[in-house]
Amino acid sequence: MPGAPSFTFGIEEEYHLVNRESRELADAPDDLVAACREALGERVAKEFLKSQIEIGTKPHTRFKDAREELAELRTRISDLAEPYGLAISASSTQPLSRRRETNQQDGERYDALADDLAGVGRRLVVCGMHVHLGIEDQSLRIDLMNQARYFVPHLLTLTTSSPFWEKEDTGLKSFRSVIMDGLPRTGLPNHFESWAAYERTIAVMIDCGVIEDASKIWWDLRPSSKYPTLEMRAMDVCTRLDDAITVAALYVCLARMLYRLREQNLSWRMYPAFLINENRWRAQRYGVEGSLFDFGRGALVPYADLVEEILELIRQDAEALGGLDEVERARGIVSGGTSADHQVSAYKARRADGGSHREGLEAAADCALAETLSF
Repeated sequence: MPGAPSFTFGIEEEYHLVNRESRELADAPDDLVAACREALGERVAKEFLKSQIEIGTKPHTRFKDAREELAELRTRISDLAEPYGLAISASSTQPLSRRRETNQQDGERYDALADDLAGVGRRLVVCGMHVHLGIEDQSLRIDLMNQARYFVPHLLTLTTSSPFWEKEDTGLKSFRSVIMDGLPRTGLPNHFESWAAYERTIAVMIDCGVIEDASKIWWDLRPSSKYPTLEMRAMDVCTRLDDAITVAALYVCLARMLYRLREQNLSWRMYPAFLINENRWRAQRYGVEGSLFDFGRGALVPYADLVEEILELIRQDAEALGGLDEVERARGIVSGGTSADHQVSAYKARRADGGSHREGLEAAADCALAETLSF
């Protein structure tokens, strides 16, 4: 039997760079990126577009420490960007962005990716949040991935921050998910019987020259190709830092709960990807205001009720990991809404006050900019 996982975790976030005056996307000057790297080291990286920047925390065991580091990273990058008239927005889409107004990074790697993805790649004006969870044993990593797929929609629901696309309200809470679904090798992972079965599947892609390595697998949940982690990638980037910590804590505690069941020779019931994908759609369409299927009951259940059930399931895990306060904050996200809800409310309020469509989008963008640094 494999040893117990470390359950260490790290958080990656992608941010848009926004012109403070126009609220539109802006390319990062090379010296800004260099300054960020000098100040923060390898915790900062370029993204596919010049108007994006990515950060990654160190591995953590305490949620409070992760919160402090995320706050430091957001603050430092914001301070470094300010002299250039730029701000960072932790929102998966930017209300005033248009894909044709963005530029990809220079370099062979980015050129090859752009060539491979063609027109689909030109839509990648989106940012996300990834949580790496330390599960050192490969077989256990695959087993927990199979079970944790069920909770992908539940976590996505709490993070929605992309209601606008091409300067229009899409009616969805996570339009980023729609964009990502247009890429190859995305969405829910298949069920794998073993680590060996997973490796054989990836080897087919590599041997045929379709991908260079497993880093080109962009599932919602995947074994990292770089670290001994199970990487949750389904979420929008959380505009509010505390939301990000809550969702990270929920993911860690859910995985610990599944491991605890495994130690009792139990497991979460497996459901077809078809059914889980229906919940995934409901998450991106309706967010916390909607409902998801409870497949055991065979009924749609308000998301708020499902959160209460999850909190009860993971209570002892949250207590063991010192994260009870963090996971229980999910109730506040449900009652108060996510970034998507706040952005749409800001847009509607400005329009109701006589503002133009443009002014409504500016209000939504200002909402995201303010929440990015509200900690």
